[in-house]
Amino acid sequence: MSTVHRSARTRAVGAVAAVGALALVVGCGGSDDSATGGGKKDGKVTITMGMFGVMGFKETGLLEQYEKENPNVDIKAEVAGDEQTYYTALQTRLAAGKGLKDIQGIEIGRAKEIVDTQSVKFADFSDVAGADHFLPWKQSQITTEDGKVLGLGTDIGPMAVCYRKDYFEQAGLPTDREEVAKLWAGDWKKYVEVGRTFKKDFKGDKVAYMDAASGLFNAMVYGYPEQYYNAKGDLIYDTNPAVKEAWSLAADAAEADLTAKLRQFQPGWDPGLANGTFATAVCPAWMLGHIGEKAGPANKGKWDVAKAPKGANWGGSFLGVVEQSPVKEEAKKLVAWLTAPEQQAHIFEKQGSVPSSQKALETPEVQNVTSEYFNNAPIGKIFGAAAQEIPDKQVLGRKDGTIKDTFSQGLTLIEQQGAKRDKAWKTTAERIEKAVG
Repeated sequence: MSTVHRSARTRAVGAVAAVGALALVVGCGGSDDSATGGGKKDGKVTITMGMFGVMGFKETGLLEQYEKENPNVDIKAEVAGDEQTYYTALQTRLAAGKGLKDIQGIEIGRAKEIVDTQSVKFADFSDVAGADHFLPWKQSQITTEDGKVLGLGTDIGPMAVCYRKDYFEQAGLPTDREEVAKLWAGDWKKYVEVGRTFKKDFKGDKVAYMDAASGLFNAMVYGYPEQYYNAKGDLIYDTNPAVKEAWSLAADAAEADLTAKLRQFQPGWDPGLANGTFATAVCPAWMLGHIGEKAGPANKGKWDVAKAPKGANWGGSFLGVVEQSPVKEEAKKLVAWLTAPEQQAHIFEKQGSVPSSQKALETPEVQNVTSEYFNNAPIGKIFGAAAQEIPDKQVLGRKDGTIKDTFSQGLTLIEQQGAKRDKAWKTTAERIEKAVG
């Protein structure tokens, strides 16, 4: 079996990295007066890429491989650690029509906004041959009503639960991943009930059952076809039973003192991983690399991965090409190669980002991948199966990313400030209305 090797880069690295990312993004793409950073000169093609977090193309050597196989191509890729900072800069550059990269990464929470408001700024991939290998719902997320495909899919975010075997043993709970999964099979409420047992029976210094109420909230919400918007584009977060249910259960966990009162990828979370201050974290596949890096070598083998109570998709991205790129066709060719089944399987094997390619998901290269850090968990099989449980239709909204972040902030009002859930909801709703206009 293959073993995942974790990247040294992370999706989000706190406030300090965000400041650094801002400087990085502001300074990329040639000068601010240039349309894009790429071009052709003396038979050489230069393609620029703007990405965020750990998309895997640079980290796993694929860009270098492409350059070796295409000696006339020079790829200049810059990676911002913080996606929110990256996207803010991308919006500014799209509005100005300058300073853009030839290829731009697009996070799933931004896809609908790009489709609805920026489709003329991105090239069409509907004519690209051999791009019919994706999960059926993936490409629909980046396709306009008139059939223009604004990019090709990279990874997806099928769900699992990462847990500390040693802490479960100290609480008298099963430690085998299949037995652990049975504890909460089919119902996130069971996951919280296990937390109550854990808190009552844990022997040793205080350890929280889960890292963050917001992680639980996100996992539940993303298990439904409709989340914050309906298919017509109407905002429905305040009436959607799925959101209400997720908020209620996440608030239950917070009020029962089952969380470490943290927010994932925000200050305090990384030290919590390193110091072992919590026993579980809801973890989409792309999160495993971050946990392994930040928990560190001292905790290798203590973490394991179990099937989540229900299927869901949290995260995932696309690569788009800017319409005005002087190397548009060459950039489209690069994107098609980077997102092909073979390359998606390679990234999963090396980094753990689950392919959005149905063809890649079915290959032995994906199915047989294990994670040495997570007690040799068969993550290829776990996340491959979880990918098949994701709802076929995923309705996206223009401000999904903003709304998700706002709900996370709202739950910290309960966790960190002791706010009543109704008051926290009211504050969250007011912030959402202000943010989405």
